[in-house]
Amino acid sequence: MPLRVLIVPDKFKGTLTAAAAAHAIAEGWRRHRPNDALALLPISDGGDGFGSVLAERLGAERRTVETVDAAHRSIAAHWWYEPHSGRALIEAAAINGLAQLPPGHFHPFNLDTTGLGAALKAAQEAGAREVLMGIGGSATNDAGFGLARALGWQFFDDAGQPIERWIHLDRLHRWAPPESPFPLPITVAVDVDNPLLGARGCSRVYGPQKGLRPEDLPIADAALGRLAECAAMVQGTRFDELPGAGAAGGLGFGLHLFFGATLESGFEIVVRHTGLIEEIDKADLILTGEGSIDRQTYMGKGTGQIALLCRQRSKPCWGLAGVVETPTTAELSTALFQRLGSIVPTLTSPADAKANAARWLATLAEKQAAEVH
Repeated sequence: MPLRVLIVPDKFKGTLTAAAAAHAIAEGWRRHRPNDALALLPISDGGDGFGSVLAERLGAERRTVETVDAAHRSIAAHWWYEPHSGRALIEAAAINGLAQLPPGHFHPFNLDTTGLGAALKAAQEAGAREVLMGIGGSATNDAGFGLARALGWQFFDDAGQPIERWIHLDRLHRWAPPESPFPLPITVAVDVDNPLLGARGCSRVYGPQKGLRPEDLPIADAALGRLAECAAMVQGTRFDELPGAGAAGGLGFGLHLFFGATLESGFEIVVRHTGLIEEIDKADLILTGEGSIDRQTYMGKGTGQIALLCRQRSKPCWGLAGVVETPTTAELSTALFQRLGSIVPTLTSPADAKANAARWLATLAEKQAAEVH
């Protein structure tokens, strides 16, 4: 009997966008079950692919802005705009993302979020009435310092000298806001709930994957810690422990501090704007997936959230991945996924899986389709 199958993957990081993954899964599934009705709904939790995923669902048109990446190299970056609603969509990873940089060539001390300023200015000039920004996947750890400077904020040490690099924020004495503050409300889609500082803070949890070494961590902590102290003195309250303040190297904190942005779960934003729950309710089977189903899958990442939604609604959910981490997630996997399948090591080697990701994902989907009873 034909099934209604919802294909709703996240990106396979470094190999496939969420949309490309959805098409690969559909291709493989159709080989074995050509009569099933397939609905493709690629998703994002706020990182890479956030803009294109939401733009397709919201009918937003793609725009281009000349700006710089995290290393201040000139780039032409995409953003999206829907004139009827006045909503601008900005994907920070397309500007200051880790994937935009050659691995190992730049140290986070020399990277910042300056390039995002041009995208916000472009949204304002286009007549936008609000901004929705996904900030996951960043290469930066500057808590939005570069972005703030790009939009007119100034920072000074106790000798009155300007601070021009985020690692020197440990000398911060005062700041001066721009004469004309950025006028648009910003909603920030965060993909993690980490605070700015401490053992779960951005520097210690995500800094190493961006290139921070153990000896760099006290420097990063001192800079961001001083920024948080000054913010608390000015605002009269501390918000560096807000869930998501540590997202994207503290960019969540900076957007809230300098622009009054609201932080929300990226996955919940995608759910709200894509009609995901309605699509799950209509389906007989849900196929989701990402590059690695591991501990982070069960810590608020999109794939794990989809599986949880399916469990809550008594819908079968199968997970497809490049690799599935076991046995540490075995109990959680059994609780959320009815079935799990991986490309590595079942079908091929890690190198071949990365080089031919779409082909192997389609093969995995075809194999999984054969398991339907």
